[in-house]
Amino acid sequence: MEYSIQALARLSGVTTRTLRWYDQIGLLKPSRVAESGYRYYGPAEVDRLQDILYYRALGVGLAQIRACLDAPSFDRLAALRGHLAALEAQRARLDGLIHSVQDTICAQERSEIMNDEQKFEALKQKIVTRHEALYGQEARTKYGNPMVDAARRAVLDLTPAQYREWNELGEEIRRRLEAAVQAGLSPESEEGRTVTALHRRWLTVTGSPYDPAKHRGIAALYVDDPRFTAYYDRAVPGCARFLWDAVSFWAK
Repeated sequence: MEYSIQALARLSGVTTRTLRWYDQIGLLKPSRVAESGYRYYGPAEVDRLQDILYYRALGVGLAQIRACLDAPSFDRLAALRGHLAALEAQRARLDGLIHSVQDTICAQERSEIMNDEQKFEALKQKIVTRHEALYGQEARTKYGNPMVDAARRAVLDLTPAQYREWNELGEEIRRRLEAAVQAGLSPESEEGRTVTALHRRWLTVTGSPYDPAKHRGIAALYVDDPRFTAYYDRAVPGCARFLWDAVSFWAK
């Protein structure tokens, strides 16, 4: 089926002005332009627009979207799975926020006061509950109950200082990955070595012993599991791959 630019705008909810802009920057070209100058879009263009809108919903910039969609290695099915995983993670995060607000409202209505320690404990419990809902069954099948339970306990046993460091390390790793990929750096560079060291610290902030093989195994998940890939690639595609390549090279 073929759509005029007006029909595609109605179908997608995107303005005709936006579609013209996508054409101008080479992000979405029409399948043909009539002698009258009207743009027409076929099934391939409709699919590409759908991919663009999925990436936009995840906050990815237009330049990164174009680079991703035009890459010879682009796998639409894998990308869709990644989008789904990222959206599910967003939904879980929003559900957690909703429950937190609901709990706060209930506490206020009952004139209860939650001290900082209670709030912190509730936050850690929400984290492990969310991860159990998203990954629990699969992780228990793959790694066994003892390992998954130990990981849950490690989070629940975090002190406020450890939890703050854990979060700050996670954010620093993500920022450095995005900057490194955008700068075209090699995972074997000094920046790759720094990111690997930060990721090692992030894994061991709870005091658990370091195991290079386990480190590489965890990093492999970032490219093997679309849910983890979506987390690191949500702003700049290629971050998960950079992290895996860096860890596989530097984690000796």
